Amino acid sequence: MKPTMTQVQTRPAAELLVAEPSPKQDLWDTVVGTLDEAAARLNLDPGIHAILREPERELIVSVPVVHDDGSIRVYKGYRVQHSSARGPCKGGIRYHPDVNLNEVKALAAMMTWKCAVVGIPYGGAKGGIQVDPTGMSQREIERMTRRFTAMILPILGPKRDIPAPDVNTNPQVMAWIADTVSMLGGAAIPEIVTGKPINMGGSRGRKEATGRGGAIVTGELLKQMGRALTETSVAVQGYGNVGSYAARILRSMGCKIVAVSDVSGGLYNPHGLDLDAIDRAVADHPKRLLAGYTAGDVDRINNEELLTCDVDVLIPAALEHQIRADNADRIRARYIVEGANGPTTREADAILESRGVVVVPDILANAGGVVVSYLEWVQDLQNFFWEEEEVNQQLSNIMVRSFREVWGYAEAQEVPMRLGALMLAVDKVAEAVRSRGIWP
Repeated sequence: MKPTMTQVQTRPAAELLVAEPSPKQDLWDTVVGTLDEAAARLNLDPGIHAILREPERELIVSVPVVHDDGSIRVYKGYRVQHSSARGPCKGGIRYHPDVNLNEVKALAAMMTWKCAVVGIPYGGAKGGIQVDPTGMSQREIERMTRRFTAMILPILGPKRDIPAPDVNTNPQVMAWIADTVSMLGGAAIPEIVTGKPINMGGSRGRKEATGRGGAIVTGELLKQMGRALTETSVAVQGYGNVGSYAARILRSMGCKIVAVSDVSGGLYNPHGLDLDAIDRAVADHPKRLLAGYTAGDVDRINNEELLTCDVDVLIPAALEHQIRADNADRIRARYIVEGANGPTTREADAILESRGVVVVPDILANAGGVVVSYLEWVQDLQNFFWEEEEVNQQLSNIMVRSFREVWGYAEAQEVPMRLGALMLAVDKVAEAVRSRGIWP
């Protein structure tokens, strides 16, 4: 009998890693490895496979910034466009000390697959600056943003490459980018970025979109598995924009949120956390962290303990490679919904698969943000804006349709959801490459 998604295939023990991975793996190697596996399964044309293994463009810039004390420092910046086969490139810009070319390449490729798997007409891009913005003033961040924008502007454009917020960037940063492009272009060009403030052409519902999309696919997964939401416990690693909204929306759907965490540590209550009280404490914290929140029925835990706590659903919504070969065998959740990009290493994936853990991959689970970015771009281009209810309904329609498509495809191919989603996405991009041909 053909196995179903509830009968997750296992691998022989010999196929699992015999050596522990390095603590910090290269995300680009992970992305290329999974692409190669999907290409082999699809019997992909070697020429198209070679095209998809390399980004179309990699731009590295040196960004000088005059700091408030008058000193000048130079930061390394990146913008990578992985594929424009299915439409303009799309992807966020992050400010983080760990940003490097391989990370940006990997995230750009993941954006290509993400856009394809949810069926929106974009290719993938990503950008960032290797910097710790937490020690910078707003004026310093603004000057850095505007200079970086000017330096990558030759490859940007509303029909070419449209940035969006990512780690340590927000609607204000997008506003500075849009204003810089508009000033240099001599015309208002709000469609150059998404994730903008609403008063500059941003979309209602965009801020919550990634977390909402993750909550929607979690609900669809539980429905497929025959579980009631009201009987489901959830842990969320990363109580930032994505994780906090996913937690709140899942609670409104009936789930019990028993653990949350951020860089300052975590909170755990097996009977359910008071998210309203936690949100008030986070809002009052100078760095908007969970640190300092106390309640008589809440235990303090660290991020590693959150990953391995006894829950039904685990949502890793922090940074990449949090679930690794050294902790995957201790994860007790039966379902993982990846709110972050690349939170699971390939070695950990094999261990989870052998244990029957169902993983909804990042390219599907956290695609809600790019879906509403697409809806924002459409609204900007037509200069006609929708109410939040319509945005949320469009998001729900796309996420539900995409989950069911991936689920059905994975069952038909008799593969786990991650490989099924990637195979489906790669096949869509490959078909676009075939249809367009190779110019000239």
